[in-house]
Amino acid sequence: MQNSATPTHCPYCALQCGMNLTPAADGTVEVTERADFPVNRGALCGKGRTAPAVLSSRLRLTSPLVRSGDGTLVPASWDEALDRVAAGLARARAGHGPDAVGVFGGGGLTNEKAYALGKFARVVLGTSQIDYNGRFCMSSAAAAGMRAFGLDRGLPFPLEDVPRTGCVILVGSNPAETMPPALRYFSELRANGGTLIVVDPRRTRTAEQADLHLAPRPGTDLALALGLLHLVVAEGRVDEEYVRERTSGWEEARAAAMAHWPEYVERITGVSVPELREAVRMFCAPEAAMVLTARGPEQQSKGTDTVGAWINLCLATGRAGRPLSGYGCLTGQGNGQGGREHGQKADQLPGYRKLTDPAARRHVAEVWGVDPDSLPGPGRSAYELLDALGTDIRALLLMGSNPVVSAPRAAHVEERIRSLDFLAVCDVVLSETAALADVVLPVTQWAEETGTTTSLEGRVLLRRRAVTPPEGVRSDLQVLHGLAARLGADRGLEKGFPTDPEAVFEELRRASAGGLADYSGITYRRLAEENGVFWPCPAPAGADGEAPGAAAGGEAGPVHPGTPRLFLDRFATEDGRARFAPVAHRAAAEEPDEEYPLLLTTGRVVAQYQSGAQTRRVAELNAAAPGPFVELHPRLAARLGAAEGDPVAVVSRRGRAVAPARITGAIRPDTVFMPFHWPGEGRANTLTNPALDPTSRMPEFKVCAVRVEAAES
Repeated sequence: MQNSATPTHCPYCALQCGMNLTPAADGTVEVTERADFPVNRGALCGKGRTAPAVLSSRLRLTSPLVRSGDGTLVPASWDEALDRVAAGLARARAGHGPDAVGVFGGGGLTNEKAYALGKFARVVLGTSQIDYNGRFCMSSAAAAGMRAFGLDRGLPFPLEDVPRTGCVILVGSNPAETMPPALRYFSELRANGGTLIVVDPRRTRTAEQADLHLAPRPGTDLALALGLLHLVVAEGRVDEEYVRERTSGWEEARAAAMAHWPEYVERITGVSVPELREAVRMFCAPEAAMVLTARGPEQQSKGTDTVGAWINLCLATGRAGRPLSGYGCLTGQGNGQGGREHGQKADQLPGYRKLTDPAARRHVAEVWGVDPDSLPGPGRSAYELLDALGTDIRALLLMGSNPVVSAPRAAHVEERIRSLDFLAVCDVVLSETAALADVVLPVTQWAEETGTTTSLEGRVLLRRRAVTPPEGVRSDLQVLHGLAARLGADRGLEKGFPTDPEAVFEELRRASAGGLADYSGITYRRLAEENGVFWPCPAPAGADGEAPGAAAGGEAGPVHPGTPRLFLDRFATEDGRARFAPVAHRAAAEEPDEEYPLLLTTGRVVAQYQSGAQTRRVAELNAAAPGPFVELHPRLAARLGAAEGDPVAVVSRRGRAVAPARITGAIRPDTVFMPFHWPGEGRANTLTNPALDPTSRMPEFKVCAVRVEAAES
């Protein structure tokens, strides 16, 4: 174990806050401030401060586990465990074809792991059935961004621009709890004279700091955005010159928006006409403004169109592709951005290339040393893949995800996982999903390995190894290397799966070269010296595409500085113009009725993260957030006869969850809220609706019809 401070990054959210790690003599690891990293400037939330707790051997897996004859998981050697995994995957493939094997990844995997996992699925297994839990994160924003701008990067500008703009509309985001160090940017915005508008059905800790809080009915964000655009047109606030010179499709989008007059939008959303007018005034008054969305508008069955409507608002007012202005998405998972750029998404190849593009297939196949025709086509999206387990998909390799807790209609997903012929899980801890596996492989985590991640800003970062992993633990790259050797040794495929992360990154650079997410000009050395590099960052002019490492020494041309700010000269579309989306409001997939008269929305709390597989093992975090709850308005609680802390049952068409009541006037009377971090009877995703957005295939986590009733204590 090292004994000096190592500069690295937090393992949790997409801020990827900088921190220093110092191992102590007693085996613990101390976290200290790293003020040189510009995103968090030394600040950390409770999750970041306590992240080293999960490094403890007491809290995590340190030996492979295999399912014994009596059904229990028992320790095994690595050779036995890998042999079993290879045999299970090969058996399903031989009996039912390559697409009978599925691969499910995660938005927390490093770029190197995500890249290697996608390559493993397509080259070694030959399966099209690969996707990842990032599909549940920001896929609607990605689809809308691609449609409008020709490029998807969470933020097209660095966070440092936020305090310098004039107004921010923050839609469906609660950074006070999801990424606390980011809240300072909005506080600084207001201190600088700017204004903050928060759109959320709950009066969250973030909404309490807003100059204007709009509380729409869940599932109506699309109507709200269209109503605001209607007023922009009606009040003569359209930037006609910008629209004419830098966009296309305005007339169709304008006509769609004009069908959403203020009084109509008020009836749909519950947001009053005076509030709509005030929001437009605040947004249009300054020279520069931004719209930032998060899971609220995105996790809907119309999430792509909803984000598109907010982008339309930016385009009509000339607030995109200009300094201190634009649309951005606050990515959730630690590598939610990079995780989908390099091949673990069902329809993409490394560099954000389309799997259906013949030129893209040729480029990547050449890097991999395979025939382009051997690469499978696009497969199922995340929920569709999980729904097919046990029927079309008979064996599953899962890395870095816990769908038993995190997937919509979770009881059904758990049932499908249990029906598999074979399940192998790579994880740090024995998650609820890992507990169902035939083989569990204990893998290294953030502080025990080196690798890159890409933050919500599009800043590629180097997370450095700071401590030695426990004996008996291997990296995901070592796992893929070992499986490739067992499944493809006759073709030498194991040589294509190096265990050194920098070697994998060098290959990733070649595979991404020329793609939308071009990392070819980025090296580990640059990342260490420059505190990260923003993509796209092509290799130096004239560099050999087979050897982009020239950028690290003897460059063939000037080193590309990276691209902190996108679209200032042109958008990434063929004609350089941003494209309006002609969208219209439509109802949620499931609206309230007599049997289910209320709406459920879900989200996070500050002390827990995602499915809680790691944070629920940290005593300090559990003390702050020990379990699930149901947030109720006082009027609803009175009708139920429920007091604070009483157990209440929330029932949807998919199941029933029970948790203590938390009574607050900060939520709409027609809405209840549950955090989704816990398994068991309080599992919020037992209730949620898997209805999918037709473009992004994002499930509708944020709105479903429920009823609430008293539960026995």
